[in-house]
Amino acid sequence: MKIEVTSASRRSQKLSEVSSAIFVITQDDIRRSGATSIPEALRMAPGVEVARVGTDKWSISVRGFNGRFANKLQVLMDGRSVYTPLFSGVIWSQQDTLIEDIERIEVIRGPGATVWGANAVNGVINIITKKAADTQGMLVTTGGGSFEQGFAGVRYGGKFNEDTPFRIYAKGFSRDNTTSLSGTNVHDNWRSARAGFRLDHRRGIDQLTLQGDIFVNSIGDSLLQPSLAAPYTCLDIVNSKEKGGNIRLRWDRTLSEKSSIMLQTYYDRVNNQLAPWTKYAESFDVDFQHRLPLFTRHDVTWGLNYRLYNNKVQETELTTFTPNQKTNHNFSAFIRDEIMLLPDKLSLFLGTRLDHNDFTGPEVQPSGRLMWTLNEQNSIWASISRAVRIPSRGENDVTIAGRVLQSLPGMPMTPLPILMAVQGTNQFNSEKLIAYEMGYRSQLASNTSIDLAGFFNDYSQLRDFRFGQITPGNGTLPHLILPVLFTNDTSAYSCGMESSIDWRPSEKWRLQGSYSYLTIHTDSNPEFKQMDSTSGGANKANPRHQLSFRSHYDFSDRLQLNLWLRYVSGLTFFNIPNYVTMDTKLAWKPSRNTEFFVVGQNLFSQNHRESQSDFIPSMATQIPRGVYADVEWRF
Repeated sequence: MKIEVTSASRRSQKLSEVSSAIFVITQDDIRRSGATSIPEALRMAPGVEVARVGTDKWSISVRGFNGRFANKLQVLMDGRSVYTPLFSGVIWSQQDTLIEDIERIEVIRGPGATVWGANAVNGVINIITKKAADTQGMLVTTGGGSFEQGFAGVRYGGKFNEDTPFRIYAKGFSRDNTTSLSGTNVHDNWRSARAGFRLDHRRGIDQLTLQGDIFVNSIGDSLLQPSLAAPYTCLDIVNSKEKGGNIRLRWDRTLSEKSSIMLQTYYDRVNNQLAPWTKYAESFDVDFQHRLPLFTRHDVTWGLNYRLYNNKVQETELTTFTPNQKTNHNFSAFIRDEIMLLPDKLSLFLGTRLDHNDFTGPEVQPSGRLMWTLNEQNSIWASISRAVRIPSRGENDVTIAGRVLQSLPGMPMTPLPILMAVQGTNQFNSEKLIAYEMGYRSQLASNTSIDLAGFFNDYSQLRDFRFGQITPGNGTLPHLILPVLFTNDTSAYSCGMESSIDWRPSEKWRLQGSYSYLTIHTDSNPEFKQMDSTSGGANKANPRHQLSFRSHYDFSDRLQLNLWLRYVSGLTFFNIPNYVTMDTKLAWKPSRNTEFFVVGQNLFSQNHRESQSDFIPSMATQIPRGVYADVEWRF
């Protein structure tokens, strides 16, 4: 309850003062969980749906509409957006750092568009790394096992002078293949290498941060490509690389306790070599923010943002973008006012964001929030917000080769095979949400706290499809093309609740539990409900119930045992049953500088299913049980 957070209002405040559904995953939580990646750590947050599609592929969303290409979540790394304009989502294999250097992960459930802009529809995830001053000295970690075949990381932190600490790091790992539903090798093993640095400099009221990363991934996949010859699908095993890097510069000036200025800019460039095969995708961002008090009861924050996306995509048998190269510009401005109605009791938060993008033009995203602090231990909040998800190149410029049909309704047999082709259109509009939320937080006792949140989301103009007119296809094999065109004809509403409890029965024992309930109702073209799990089929593609229970017990300062039990209900869209699994971590610290870990993951079954790829026909996989050992030295 007393943890400091920054993502809800873009300024530091206690978690108990936030008028949003927010959950913080601390470095201690990550270390005790045994998670080796950011997606695995996100499973700890209530209301977040994390499902592994393959070794390097994930479906991650908040409050529903999940899928490999989920598009209603804003994800930040130290305030740097990692959104890709190709499908309005996140390529999770590219988002990583030395996991020991993560200070915390702030997860906002519900719209954050007033503060963070378009695509912060269902939530915001901000991964915040430690300051350079907090990572001094040498860290070396290495280990390996079954699925986590081998990994190593090294970090060194030093100082140029007392005002200028820095750190550099490098890491690498190799992860095994998953298996198909029949038990065959899917050839999706993942090898990665990454390096980066951070430099902080403070002088008087000014703080400068320079930070950068580079990475290269070697990844594979098994694609069930459409074929115009019987049996109309063919297995294509692909192995390729993706690489990229980013650099971020941030300046902060603290004018007073309630007044500050921030200016941040960053550049990001990546190359993918799987669908869609991107020659390059680069983004450039400039963000300015000013906080100032007005009169005695107003705390105002306003800001400006410019973002450029430039990408070039190479044609493949599966995907084509027309034009293959495109540059897009986004401009935005926001203002947020915290009004103290009753000192230390009742606060009103009003704000709006004005965006302009190249796809749909201007967008307005306002919100209003009310925070009622009953006493030091209890608070209630409520909000109403509007958010939009702007179109992507994946809805404007893409053509995706889909299934090959031998017949159509009313046409039992056709003389030629029919290739379904999903085709983009510049008539696609922004998806819209009006969200109603309410929450309650309580510090029941010095060792016990609870957090409850409920919501009702009303969506309109969501993605849907319709058939176009059949046309003759080009190529050596005669065939017909049945266009599948994007529309905005789906509407939906969802409601649910999330709860979390944190209880410390003793100084040595901590228990944490969370439960999430979600129901989604969609109204869409019935012919395509089984085509898009992130829109018309969302009512069957998201778990209704999720339960997490974690136990952390310290036998002594040198020996710890951590248990993590999870339950996720089934996904009928993919014919995936519910599952229960457990992770364990035993940590032993024989000396001040050395620590050993043994971790077991997904222990209750040899393998289980979690999700399946949408749009890109990657072979369905099973996630295996895994065991690994790790040793860590600090100097």
